[in-house]
Amino acid sequence: MSFSSLGLSQPLLKAIKETGYTKPTPIQAKAIPLIIQKKDVLAAAQTGTGKTAGFTLPLLERLSQTKPNMNKYQIRALVLTPTRELAAQVNESVKTYGKHLPYRTAVIYGGVGINPQLATIRKGVDIVIATPGRLLDIAGQKGIDFSKLECLILDEADRMLDMGFIHDIKRLIKLMPTDRQTLLFSATFSNEIKKLAATLLKDPVHVEVARENSTGEKISQVVHYVDKHRKRELLSQLIKTKKWEQVLVFTRTKHGANRLTKQLEESGIKAAAIHGNKSQGARTKALESFKAKEIQVLVATDIAARGLDIDQLPHVVNYELPNVPEDYVHRIGRTGRAGNAGEAISLVCIDEFDLLANIEKLIKTEIKKVDIPAFTPDPNIKAEPIQKSKSQKSKSSYNNSRSRSNRSDNKEKSERKDGRRSNNRNRNRKSNRGDKS
Repeated sequence: MSFSSLGLSQPLLKAIKETGYTKPTPIQAKAIPLIIQKKDVLAAAQTGTGKTAGFTLPLLERLSQTKPNMNKYQIRALVLTPTRELAAQVNESVKTYGKHLPYRTAVIYGGVGINPQLATIRKGVDIVIATPGRLLDIAGQKGIDFSKLECLILDEADRMLDMGFIHDIKRLIKLMPTDRQTLLFSATFSNEIKKLAATLLKDPVHVEVARENSTGEKISQVVHYVDKHRKRELLSQLIKTKKWEQVLVFTRTKHGANRLTKQLEESGIKAAAIHGNKSQGARTKALESFKAKEIQVLVATDIAARGLDIDQLPHVVNYELPNVPEDYVHRIGRTGRAGNAGEAISLVCIDEFDLLANIEKLIKTEIKKVDIPAFTPDPNIKAEPIQKSKSQKSKSSYNNSRSRSNRSDNKEKSERKDGRRSNNRNRNRKSNRGDKS
């Protein structure tokens, strides 16, 4: 199957050809014709399968059937994403595929001044890509008009539920026309996602191209057992001896990410950290430096487990296993994308044996264990319980995932609350000073 058989016009086909892609991925082949037909779609696909192009291409095709928007404040299409990084990447995708079309876009998120964003929307744009908190703030200032909205897209909808954005989304939905087209893209079809879809979508077509919580076939997974206090030493050795040029490393906490980054730098390895306590400028700079291979290691908390799209990323390391097994799937999904091979390495200490067992149960696979003789764990060391929040202890796996996501990125949660608090007469001053997701 070729892109030309999906109903895309020449300007889009030209842009696709210029990117080097020759045939659509399964999710693109299934979703694009349905979206062009203006059907509501509920789509689930394994991470890295081309979901973003799966909705940006048909969205641009839909818009190309009419003239660009010239009305102030009005928008024709809205893409909601859970994080700033994902919003920026969706915006880049729209620009890449729409470069031969006359449509204007705006990307809206917190952590930067609100006034330039208001000024952009005031001129009138066709597509807005936004995080819920900042968009709700702008809507509260009557800085955007949804009355002519034709298409709403929720990207990484399960992540937005995890992060507690459901109330913001519902408040935004009330401002939109009911006769719009709605698309919901998610990594899984959880019960919570199905409930959300039932309230937003009309007679949706279900599209699914991979079973829930699967890991990519092209991702090689391996576990190295190691004592906790020797993990940094082992990671440094792997990077140096295997001559890794680009590796994404996951820690559980922001403090842990900062500490590991400092230790790697001290051992002569170029590294940077990315997490919720970093400013938007610092996060963007770190990600761009990593993509340009100016640094070898990007150390991240689970804020980066979804949304990061790094071409041909070869290695992902779980320096610490996540408390929630589903997060393992999202973490290692940063490699092995778009048909490329990838490697996922987990450094597991005795404290994490139960976490590893839960992950293997979830993915229905026993991960290969490779012993590194110089780092054989000390049998005299006893396991210590991994601390969890009260909410994690009292909730089921999926609800635990929500509390875990919020705990791993408290800044994004507080930023979202800042958006709600700013709905008063001091909104503009606080928005410029504050920071929403």
